[in-house]
Amino acid sequence: MKFFNEFERKYHRFAIPNLMNYITILYAAGLLIWVTNNQWIYFQYLSLDVGAILHGQVWRLVTFLVYPPALGNLRFTTLLMGVLMLLTYQNLGQTLEHIWGSFRFNVFFLMGVLAQIIACFVGYLVFHQNWMLATGFLNSSIFLAFAVLFPDAQFLLFAILPVKAKWLAIAECAQYLYSFVFYGTAVRVELVISMLNIILFFAMTRNYRKYAPKEIKRKRDFQKSVKILPKGATRHRCAVCGRTELDGENLEFRYCSKCEGDYEYCQDHLYTHRHVTKEQQ
Repeated sequence: MKFFNEFERKYHRFAIPNLMNYITILYAAGLLIWVTNNQWIYFQYLSLDVGAILHGQVWRLVTFLVYPPALGNLRFTTLLMGVLMLLTYQNLGQTLEHIWGSFRFNVFFLMGVLAQIIACFVGYLVFHQNWMLATGFLNSSIFLAFAVLFPDAQFLLFAILPVKAKWLAIAECAQYLYSFVFYGTAVRVELVISMLNIILFFAMTRNYRKYAPKEIKRKRDFQKSVKILPKGATRHRCAVCGRTELDGENLEFRYCSKCEGDYEYCQDHLYTHRHVTKEQQ
């Protein structure tokens, strides 16, 4: 949208390049906390505890991000799954940043972080509950965004079974629906904000001009005006040697800007031909 493009133009220089690398470092620190069986450190000093934040522990607005993407009941399971999930989400985040650019990926991720923080404050101030949300649905929004862009990308489920991203995304959305129906208020609010994060971001960054009636009419008129070539006909022909695109896959053809008229030349004669003038025509 126009306002987002203007926003990006003004503030793109403030984007953090390779943001997912820094997030992965935070996740690795959180994984180390769990592997060493020091989870109490997270809940005592690092979690998104609004009550503690209102009493001056503002660092929790950032440190809650150390909660790793996947945890298990056993240390080995935690370490193995944690490392795999770190590598997976780092790859997903880097791919999104490569496609969108650093600024847009920054906006997407930070919108999710802000949504988590707002949800916790809503729970504390409105529902009088200290929810202490973590990064679970925030990471899920990264995967769902990836699945929207690359629905046919394959993941190895259980490191064996290849499954396309779109089917995993559908399964995850079904799980979201189940959690929304049968879980408590905290889960429902977190689900809503994680979905809104994806919806709002795509709504802000899509180009809606192609859906305008004038643009649709222009495309239709262009398609009607395009002539279908008869079988065996060619689109390009060198004005010097007469070769066409059928004479070789590597042949390239260009029009000469100095010739008066529509004269096209292959790469061998583009710079060596004699320019055509009105006197020669």
